[in-house]
Amino acid sequence: MCKKEQGYTKKVQALDAKDKKRYYRKNVEFFKLLEKIKLWPSRSGTLHGIKTITIRGNTAEIVTHCNERFIVRNSRNSRAARWLRNKWHLGICRACRVPEWKLEKYSATGLNQFYGSNL
Repeated sequence: MCKKEQGYTKKVQALDAKDKKRYYRKNVEFFKLLEKIKLWPSRSGTLHGIKTITIRGNTAEIVTHCNERFIVRNSRNSRAARWLRNKWHLGICRACRVPEWKLEKYSATGLNQFYGSNL
């Protein structure tokens, strides 16, 4: 194999890895899902970027990039958990400045009940 072919195959492999669809389990612990996705849907339907998550037992304090603070409980059936799993949101917070690549990655990630990483 010549050097041109090797360079071409490396580029193709890099593109394939980039376009690869990710799968996570649907019914994983809510805080683990938040730590992985780093997005928070507020009650108004706005999608915020998470700066820090501080877990204290069954509750957690979430601080977004726009310095809003949320105290949430670890519930798999909560409104926020359902909105994250189903990828529902009405808008994106301008102050948080969530990057496009993160939104594309979030929209390309599949949540499946029987298939995917357990986080």
